Amino acid sequence: MKNIAIIEDEADLRELLELHLKREGYQPHLFATGDEFLDSTGEGPFDLILLDLMLPGTDGLDVCRIVRNNEETRDVPIIMLTAKSSEADIVVGLELGADDYMTKPFSIRELMARIKVVFRRGERTASANETHLQISGVELFPEKFLVLVDKEPVELTATEFKILEYLMRRRGRVLSRNQILESLGGDRQFIIDRTVDVHVLNIRRKLGEYSGIIQTIRGIGYRILDE
Repeated sequence: MKNIAIIEDEADLRELLELHLKREGYQPHLFATGDEFLDSTGEGPFDLILLDLMLPGTDGLDVCRIVRNNEETRDVPIIMLTAKSSEADIVVGLELGADDYMTKPFSIRELMARIKVVFRRGERTASANETHLQISGVELFPEKFLVLVDKEPVELTATEFKILEYLMRRRGRVLSRNQILESLGGDRQFIIDRTVDVHVLNIRRKLGEYSGIIQTIRGIGYRILDE
């Protein structure tokens, strides 16, 4: 049974999440504040953390930072729960290592689906040495610098190739534009934040009917999913 920590100061929402997680076969652990979670002993380890950003005391961003800096918890998936007006906080949270986010009010049904996606992704995370990545009819061969669409090669620039590879290795994760820029390493000096959008537009065009695997997260960045 998967153990899921709920860090949420709204009692009604906390209890609603507890109810639905139990119905899905998960074991929820409830915390009203970030400090309560950080001070807890004996309840972990957790397989997933649902983390409200606007918490009394230690806020959600600080909790995320602490979790990611702890060797024992750094790989635990985090889904942030946040107000729609906190776009800047969402970007910061993603760059601190959160895996996904949901804006309030949100659909419980969609959240349950997102949780399943996170767990599936954990089971199939692509290693840095994997020599073949595939999503739908799109195949990428890192060592050969080759992309096939329905078995036909397509030409990508070096930057486009790196962006597509970065997204495919992190399928299902919401990735900010800055994270994508950071992934380019030395190539980053040649582009700025908003030109990531131009590169993604070109990648989509070259993927043809599979362009839909790259999902735009408005104001944040991108996520790649099976079409």
